[in-house]
Amino acid sequence: MSFDGLLVWRHPRPEGAAGRCIGAGTDLPVHPRRAKRLARQIQQVARRQRLPHRVVTSPLQRCADVGRWLRRWGWQHEVDAALRELDFGAWDGRAWADIDKAQIDAWVADFAAYAPGGGEPLTDLLARVASFQTDAPFVVSHGGWMLARRWSDEHGLAWPEASVWRAAPAYSEGWMFKRRQ
Repeated sequence: MSFDGLLVWRHPRPEGAAGRCIGAGTDLPVHPRRAKRLARQIQQVARRQRLPHRVVTSPLQRCADVGRWLRRWGWQHEVDAALRELDFGAWDGRAWADIDKAQIDAWVADFAAYAPGGGEPLTDLLARVASFQTDAPFVVSHGGWMLARRWSDEHGLAWPEASVWRAAPAYSEGWMFKRRQ
């Protein structure tokens, strides 16, 4: 039996993220112990499933640090910018409480096409997700990327509204996706 899925993990909890809007523009560190713990989880799955030791990560250190641990243990580690989180522009790194409510309301009203903080609209993230291809069995990315991948698998090209967008996966949580042809 061959494995034809893609296992995607959300990065470990980064330092200093609580209460802040964190996207592609804020490259927060992860405690080395957390990165190593997730790398061990991925390694165990690879052993159990007899999968190739190949991982692709976002370039942001909260993901790439997991890949670097795996590389130390003999894995192939590739970095792909298509896996990065949504760019929140001027909102990135700011406390959610400090972002003007009218701007957040404007984003919610036009959830897919609005560029929060002048950054990147969700439609751009959905396009990055759609274009991402790998034959590696493992990916370490971000909650927003994972949600966009799940959305596109379930709804195709339809644009989401804020009211139906799900909550992000927990830090270090893994989701299985079907491989795209």
